[in-house]
Amino acid sequence: MLPWKRALGPLTALLLAATSLATPAVAATPTAAPTTPTSVSAPAVPASSSSGWNDYSCKPSAAHPRPVVLVHGTLGNAIDNWLGLAPYLVNRGYCVFSLDYGQLPGVPFFHGLGPIDASAGQLATYVDKVLAATGAAKADVVGHSQGGMMPRYYLKFLGGAAKVNALVGLAPSNRGSTLLGLSRLLPYFPGAGELLNEKTPGLADQVAGSAFLTKLNAGGDTVPGVRYTVIATRYDEVVTPYRSQFLTGPNVRNVLLQDLCPVDLSEHVAIGTIDRIAFHEVNNALDPARATPTTCASVIG
Repeated sequence: MLPWKRALGPLTALLLAATSLATPAVAATPTAAPTTPTSVSAPAVPASSSSGWNDYSCKPSAAHPRPVVLVHGTLGNAIDNWLGLAPYLVNRGYCVFSLDYGQLPGVPFFHGLGPIDASAGQLATYVDKVLAATGAAKADVVGHSQGGMMPRYYLKFLGGAAKVNALVGLAPSNRGSTLLGLSRLLPYFPGAGELLNEKTPGLADQVAGSAFLTKLNAGGDTVPGVRYTVIATRYDEVVTPYRSQFLTGPNVRNVLLQDLCPVDLSEHVAIGTIDRIAFHEVNNALDPARATPTTCASVIG
């Protein structure tokens, strides 16, 4: 491994820490909607943040008529995964919501570890809650890592295709990974390793060739009526090879971040948490009629 690539992990962790300290969005205020107790069968509803996401009084505008549901990755949660992207989208006029899913008993903060088919059921419940609150007929879904892959189960097997207009995946684990790749997530989440043991079905379901992934990918990657966008980075060290993230089928757009900005060095965690070039491309995917070219300069857009 080249020395500069070896430095990417610590650098990204440092940037994530700086982002958390510099972002006022972490200060929670009471939500307009009651919270749902954390459980396997129902998603937890995070408190509304001061940045304006998870605001159940938000009504989609004519410019952005669908709410955006953010789906965190493995070991993530509804707030920390989205300290960058959620305010970015709110500032552009979207109604934005995020959920916790895949919780394991006795494992706080680090979610996305339960059986992925059950997690998809939690997403189904949450999307219904968001649609009821906003009055919208459909939502758009944006997910990072497992959160970009798991919604495909909801779309394919749980009726989600009738309720979702677009799915945008940031470094999604669509074909899975190796256990070695998944273990590389642990350094980004201090303390997670000590809390986990071998009974983490959310990890097992993401191992390449698992029964879950075999079922998910059988018969085609997509379902009719949904637009799919995959945004990947060639420096992904978790879901490898990075091209395994790409989908095939109608209404699919696969994007390699370095084709948009060759000097973007984001790896698996950074692409979903702090990379404003990737965020710009997410905005394009949510609003293709008003899309503008994504370049290296998009970092200041």
